[in-house]
Amino acid sequence: MTNLDILVLLVVVVLIFQRLRSLLGTRPAEEKHIRLSKESAEKLYNILKTESEKYEKSVKDVEEPEELTPVDDTPLSETDKILNQIPNFGKSKFLQSAERVFRIITDAFNNGDTETLEMLLSPKLYKKFQDIIEQRQKDGISAETDFICFDKSEITKAEISDKQIARISVEFVSQQVNILRDKDGTVIEGDENYIQNITDVWTFERAINSTSPNWILTSTKK
Repeated sequence: MTNLDILVLLVVVVLIFQRLRSLLGTRPAEEKHIRLSKESAEKLYNILKTESEKYEKSVKDVEEPEELTPVDDTPLSETDKILNQIPNFGKSKFLQSAERVFRIITDAFNNGDTETLEMLLSPKLYKKFQDIIEQRQKDGISAETDFICFDKSEITKAEISDKQIARISVEFVSQQVNILRDKDGTVIEGDENYIQNITDVWTFERAINSTSPNWILTSTKK
């Protein structure tokens, strides 16, 4: 007899005692002999039988193995096959991080924070961003982005080069308010009251065998 059988037996005994107590009552201080009528005896028997059947069913349900969830036989896409080759890669976690990096880079670009950009961009892309920032500073132009939300973030392409460099392209669809101001604060491009629906495709790279988990942004496209 297993521990579960013993536990069930104890519960049944307690229930039987409670049923007997409710039907027969407690013994008074002065003993009295109580006799069950045939009708009461049958009633008690039916109650005990019902309780027994309930517990037999509950034990059976516990002991029976749960049905296994059917395996999804849908074949993997070519992109997912590539992603599965990247050690410790998780699509959901990657996209969440990519969204955070998108906002960090956008803010750093608008604020002229080249130190942050240099850590997150490839040297070639960093040079392009730096040139734009320096030209804006020379012309006295400032940029502002009011980020509203992401409508979509989706991996659209993945590949691994012969040099074991993983490249992942992500399509971001977001709602933003973008404006440029001149040195006097006058809006020269964009509209403060107009929310743009913008699609960007950013490509990130990381060496598969790298000890660093960080991905570097190598290109941006509208």
